[in-house]
Amino acid sequence: MILNGAGALLLITPFTPSLFDHSCLSASYYGNFNDGQTTKSVFMPSAVCLDSWTSQTFASSAFITEIMHDIQQLVWIGQEAVEPSLLAATLSSRNEFDAFLQRISPPKLVEREQEVLAGPGLDTGYEILYHTPTAALLAVSTATARTIDTILPRFWKSSLLPSTPVNFIEVPDEALKHVKHVLSTLRFNPEVAAIVDSISVPQMINDIRFLTGEDGVSGITSRHSFAEGSRTAANWLKDRFEYTGATCELQTFLVGFAPNVVCSYPSIVNTTATVILSSHYDSRGSFGSTHAPGADDDGSGTIAILAVARAIARKGLKFRSNVQLIAFAGEEQGLFGSKAYARKMRDANTNITVMVQADMLAYRAPGEPPQLGLPETIGVPEVKQLVANISSIYSPELHVGVTAACCSDHQPFYELGFPATWVFERAGPIADPMYHNSGDLSDREGYDFIQVKSIAKVLLATLLHSAGYELSK
Repeated sequence: MILNGAGALLLITPFTPSLFDHSCLSASYYGNFNDGQTTKSVFMPSAVCLDSWTSQTFASSAFITEIMHDIQQLVWIGQEAVEPSLLAATLSSRNEFDAFLQRISPPKLVEREQEVLAGPGLDTGYEILYHTPTAALLAVSTATARTIDTILPRFWKSSLLPSTPVNFIEVPDEALKHVKHVLSTLRFNPEVAAIVDSISVPQMINDIRFLTGEDGVSGITSRHSFAEGSRTAANWLKDRFEYTGATCELQTFLVGFAPNVVCSYPSIVNTTATVILSSHYDSRGSFGSTHAPGADDDGSGTIAILAVARAIARKGLKFRSNVQLIAFAGEEQGLFGSKAYARKMRDANTNITVMVQADMLAYRAPGEPPQLGLPETIGVPEVKQLVANISSIYSPELHVGVTAACCSDHQPFYELGFPATWVFERAGPIADPMYHNSGDLSDREGYDFIQVKSIAKVLLATLLHSAGYELSK
């Protein structure tokens, strides 16, 4: 039960770190969520806390209401930042949301048979607590919440709110020292350039065709976190990472979900410093279709991380920091895998010096140059600048800019005080017409392996400069 009793207050306001300067508010924080335009913070403060603030404290768009009864689960539904031309080709936002509400109604759902649904169907109704043209906060049953992503319109995304308040930890100055040092000493290194240039496009093509089932061999039709194909993918990824010399573990985090694939390369020196590169390997199809190949979202990020691992093996790289390459699951349902792992790292007080998530790297719109998008809001500016600088040195063909698209598996790390950012395929909103679509295959117009390689080079160069390395071959 997320709320026990009537009278609870709900506050939704644009995100700014200054909100957490006030202890009474920070103690009632439930997360940051995207509405396609801005990042919104959700709080459930006491009346005393709100009474201690003036109306000028919050942005004019802040929303405050009272919840009148007990609630099992709150779910944020937000429209992604999408190129207007894509939205124009679909239903209007208002009609999309109305169509979704019709699909969530019990009579509509008992007839649906989806491989990806686990356990009982969506068997209860819903209540709208907050609603704008591009976002909503719904109160639903626990069963509905776990599978609500399977019936969302494809440009909308769901995130479950936690059952209790969570901490927002601003990244401390101490945690930024290493990033700032790497930034201040960053120079072109011809050895690094040779290492990153060794990334193989033909190998990435083979990898994505297995993950999407396009090779006709893997048998994968979906990597949805509840689908059998996600288990096939997890074991395959574990084997491939281990072949490069990593020690890997399949880490479960919620019953019914595919596991996180966590792979480690220990440091050759005595240090607690840890660099993380990650992607998410789960996928989503059209309105819950059992066909969810996810070649771009996020097979492209996954093959880029795997390309980094293959380069580590090819060049015999050893690191002066601990290195983790991670493929998360549960991203499409609300960053579940990364939330669990980031919390584990925070509880262990892990010394994460740099964390970069790779999510959607392959699509290039017709007529546009190859690009690298960095987060507009959610992420640490110093890490974002480091990635941008490294891109200009080792992949100068990429046009670097910011994107309002949000949010991927770097977010839980950022919100727990770790230096994190993410890399994306476009300096602007989502433009891939096959986003969250069963047509998200690699063998299609706009799927650009050369762009994936360029961004993978940035990821590998970021790792080499951040972790330090030695060559054994």
